[in-house]
Amino acid sequence: MQKTILERLEHVTDDVVLLVLRGDEGPLAPWEPGAHIDLELPNWLTRQYSLCGDPGDLSEYRVAVRHDPLSRGGSEYVHLFLQPGRTLPVSLPRNHFPLMPAGEYLFVAGGIGITPIMPMLRAAVAAGAAVTLAYAGRPFAAELSARYGERVRLGRPDLAALAREFPAADVYCCGPAAMVDAAEAVFPAVHTERFEPTRRTFGPDTAFSVVCARSGDVVEVPADESLLDALNHAGKPVPSACREGVCGSCEVAVVEGEPEHRDDIGAAAGRTYPCVSRARSPRLVLDL
Repeated sequence: MQKTILERLEHVTDDVVLLVLRGDEGPLAPWEPGAHIDLELPNWLTRQYSLCGDPGDLSEYRVAVRHDPLSRGGSEYVHLFLQPGRTLPVSLPRNHFPLMPAGEYLFVAGGIGITPIMPMLRAAVAAGAAVTLAYAGRPFAAELSARYGERVRLGRPDLAALAREFPAADVYCCGPAAMVDAAEAVFPAVHTERFEPTRRTFGPDTAFSVVCARSGDVVEVPADESLLDALNHAGKPVPSACREGVCGSCEVAVVEGEPEHRDDIGAAAGRTYPCVSRARSPRLVLDL
């Protein structure tokens, strides 16, 4: 973890606040567009937020938090109780939504989904690529229009029309689930990030065994318990935050066996996210 000081809060809209987190012990860890951090709040909750500042300025991190009316305590605490000067631990940045090199980009964002797109837009313009942003939302809209001019199109986008207009562009989309679903249906290929897990149906949960490769200990995972909880209860704690398969904080390496991936990140070969994923084979060997 890294120690930061909340330097200030800026109200971007009536329901979105920008947190400026300054490094308390020198420069913060480097990051690239699309990255997010875990923020440990004083009410014992940990929440994930996309970095939306300048990757070239490691004196500070910037994240924006929307006040969710159905908050489970995270955004509500930030908006109602968090004060400047507070020490806030943050994780090292993780990036499951990286910006890949391209000559032309189309960015599609909705609402608070603009946050990971902002540093992408900055980097793409700096690289000299052809760039278009279609943005349906209020946070940072005026700032983006002023900075990037005609590259920015505000208002609800016609995704089918955009697909016809930009057939060769690399497409990146972040926003409400309905927007991301629609983008995946319209564009032949699209890079997406979700803030909530996709609703999917899996087969019935079954029991399986996990071997911890470093110690040889065996942990039994019953059908009614997650792999993450079984490991934690067996004294094999794994860091975790979202518990929904969207943040990646609980990633572990698979040495042997076939995991059943249920995350929204797209686990790489030989990796799994135990907060939601299980096993297709009767036994998994994990690098624990």
